[in-house]
Amino acid sequence: MTESFPRQQARTRRFTLGVPRSFRVSPDGSRVAFLRSKAGTDPLTCLWQLHVATGQEELVADPAALDAAEGDLPAAEKARRERAREQAGGIVSYATNRDLRVAVFTLGGRGYLTELAGLGSPAGPPQELGVHFPAHDLRPDPDGRHIAYVSAGALHVLDARTGADRVLASPDGQPGVQYGLAEFIAAEEMGRMRGYWWAPDGSAILTARVDETPVQRWHIADPANPGRPVTDVGYPAAGTANADVSLLVARLDGSQAEVSWDRGAFPYLAAVTWDAADPLLVVQSRDQRRMRLLQADPATGETALIREDTDPQWVDIVSGVPARTSDGTIAWTAGQDGARRLLLGSAAEHRAGTARPVTPATMQVRDVLGTDGDTVLFTASAGEPTEIGLWLATPDRRLEQLSPPGGVHGGTRSGGSTVLVSRTLAEPGAQIGILRDTEAASRITIANHAERPNLPAPQPDLFPAGPSQIRTALLFPSWHRPGTARLPVLLDPYGGPHSQRVLSAQAAYQTSQWLAEQGFAVLIADGRGTPGRGPGWDRAVWHDLAGPVLEDQITALHAAAARSDDLDLDRVAIRGWSFGGYLAALAVLRRPDVFHAAVAGAPVTDWALYDTHYTERYLGDPNQDQTPYDTCSLIPGAAKLSRPLLLIHGLADDNVVVAHTLRLSAALLAAGRPHSVLPLSGVTHMTPQEEVAENLLLLQVDFLHQALSRAPGDTPAHGKQAM
Repeated sequence: MTESFPRQQARTRRFTLGVPRSFRVSPDGSRVAFLRSKAGTDPLTCLWQLHVATGQEELVADPAALDAAEGDLPAAEKARRERAREQAGGIVSYATNRDLRVAVFTLGGRGYLTELAGLGSPAGPPQELGVHFPAHDLRPDPDGRHIAYVSAGALHVLDARTGADRVLASPDGQPGVQYGLAEFIAAEEMGRMRGYWWAPDGSAILTARVDETPVQRWHIADPANPGRPVTDVGYPAAGTANADVSLLVARLDGSQAEVSWDRGAFPYLAAVTWDAADPLLVVQSRDQRRMRLLQADPATGETALIREDTDPQWVDIVSGVPARTSDGTIAWTAGQDGARRLLLGSAAEHRAGTARPVTPATMQVRDVLGTDGDTVLFTASAGEPTEIGLWLATPDRRLEQLSPPGGVHGGTRSGGSTVLVSRTLAEPGAQIGILRDTEAASRITIANHAERPNLPAPQPDLFPAGPSQIRTALLFPSWHRPGTARLPVLLDPYGGPHSQRVLSAQAAYQTSQWLAEQGFAVLIADGRGTPGRGPGWDRAVWHDLAGPVLEDQITALHAAAARSDDLDLDRVAIRGWSFGGYLAALAVLRRPDVFHAAVAGAPVTDWALYDTHYTERYLGDPNQDQTPYDTCSLIPGAAKLSRPLLLIHGLADDNVVVAHTLRLSAALLAAGRPHSVLPLSGVTHMTPQEEVAENLLLLQVDFLHQALSRAPGDTPAHGKQAM
């Protein structure tokens, strides 16, 4: 009997097992290091190396061959994996030196080093390092002689040859202080997962000092196991104090220098780059309307302003900037002419405001992925937001598209070798190839061991809905024949900032297609506030995270119904997780005339309970104006519930804490409104447990069928197949 899709998806961690990732290319382009498990059901990730000239793969480090069971992960590693949404085990992250000769990683809080070799010489076996336990975030210096790591909040440096270990920066017993790690806000909302950076010559480390003393403490319990201790976390909810973050240059000779900038006006440390020149810092104001790019003098700690960007609503933090090419050109992004554009210029040109955009106003830059010599690698949508291409900006300001037309692409590059990761509507998984500038006709592939879904291939109908051209996808069951039956409609959006669901990639629709196979017409819409449409589209949700996003879902629904007579608008449901959960609950509370049932997973129900950086960007400081928070909260409207609502929440969630669901449930109960609550014991925001992930889908479908049920025979018999 064929395994069901929910079980397969859970077992394969949403088909991420066996997928190559975390690529590093040697400076000469001859070797590529990467992570991948051995099979699509193997949760242990291994470190591999590929020789570009031959395409030969080499297993460098296998956790199963090392006496290093992960066991109970250190708290810092658990937090990092939760912030990174890491679902696998084994070697889930690693770092290399400049020439890709040394790789280091941790397993179960212990540190390991392996020598990566060139063509014809196999890599050496991993050697355990004498680091303090538990060790976290090992990183070699550019030459590979010294290994830095964090343990118990202190930044250590280990001499890889002698084994001598010393502390470069220590909290010295100060409670709430740690060095070398990213604070919650940086990791969760800014995309900064690191807390320290080596100097290009290996003589010093630029390290963050994080003082969580000002942050309020929240306590996350495990009610199913009352004997377990409560987890104490610092959670900076909107309008409350953030961690105090500063920077220190800690030199290997024992001397130190504090990096100085106006931390009162710019408390957020968004990004740090330290390559062949002095370090570059990106700092942001609390209201996020001002952002500065600074250059720091590592000898004195003094900083100089390179540029300041302002916006009446907020300035975006874009992954990968600043980046610096070999000739000192600084890559930056800015909103100009209705687009996010790539700017290139020297420090002097950025300072003078004369750095010019190299991308046209018809292209939306997504991320800067790095530099290779004097070129800049980046991703962008050239006109169509459902498609993301891989692009190269050359020194003469030409743009070269490295990826084929259509699809969603990414990658990395060094020494003229480009790792191209492609996802298309034609295939369920990613195709990974290596392109060489000197061998344009050849292409080496890296095997993807992910399983193929036990599911008919999704064939989404992609179309723009309404006057604002909302990108929308409509999926029907594979067995459905147009005109033979009207199907209940299930909206399956995320619908908010930072996440795009409607993409030209088959993998984006696998769960939605399975839901369609259960007898639904499934609709996904990326309304205002979702990525890829430019600054104006993003900022349409400023001070209102409720009205525009809900209105756009309804617009997409009506457009889909006009496109197909097979949608039954008398049976419309909506489901979602996180922001999508908020949107689902919002829909049945505010528009029960349109939506007849909802499943809200881990919903934000009261924005005052969510974190500072995300929430204040869109709704402002609640201490100055509470109105946007009241407008967007679900709690005041609880008495209006008239449709079936299922609330699902993990009790161990430290991102959207379970208080959100409990407060809405309490308000619904006080108003006498029936609803259902499904608490998930021991589950965090990303629900990695196999049994939970599998049964969550099945329970949601059962709930929706019952909520939308009509007279027997109205739903086709095919509608309850389990696949």
